[in-house]
Amino acid sequence: MRVGTEQTRLVVLRGNSASGKSSVAAGVRDRFGRGLALVEQDHLRRIVLRERDLPGAANIGLIDTVARYALDAGYHVLVEGILYADRYGDMLARLRVDHRGPTHGYYLDVPFDETLARHATKSFAGHVGEADLRDWYRRRDLLPGGVETVIGADSSLTETVDHIMRDTGLAGLPPLDI
Repeated sequence: MRVGTEQTRLVVLRGNSASGKSSVAAGVRDRFGRGLALVEQDHLRRIVLRERDLPGAANIGLIDTVARYALDAGYHVLVEGILYADRYGDMLARLRVDHRGPTHGYYLDVPFDETLARHATKSFAGHVGEADLRDWYRRRDLLPGGVETVIGADSSLTETVDHIMRDTGLAGLPPLDI
């Protein structure tokens, strides 16, 4: 089932915990303005459904449904999360094929030591330890088919947001009057 329009942009932003996904997503959304729906895996999985990240879990379908709904409503969509390739890859591939407009994928490739250092600065760092981070970490968990641009840890937040804004064409589009 085709979704969105030829003008809507679908952006998928993936990476390990504490790789900077949420900061980049917020930066892109702030830079673009009204009309960019932010579909956050953590919010839908942990807050809305309060479920664990397991193969076949309900959040996978919910992420898909929310992204499709927003695209059909005329929003550009940024899907953000760890989104492990083996659990979310099929859903993301179907969404990519079904989307009528341009789709862009990005993977924030940050070494484990750097994710550990970044995690230590978060407010909830005391609730999630190094063992959890080590268990969750997957080195270069890329989707098949070369559908993602890899962005390394040496790219600053501003550089990464600039890159995504230019690459997706969002930089040249006006905010939507929604």
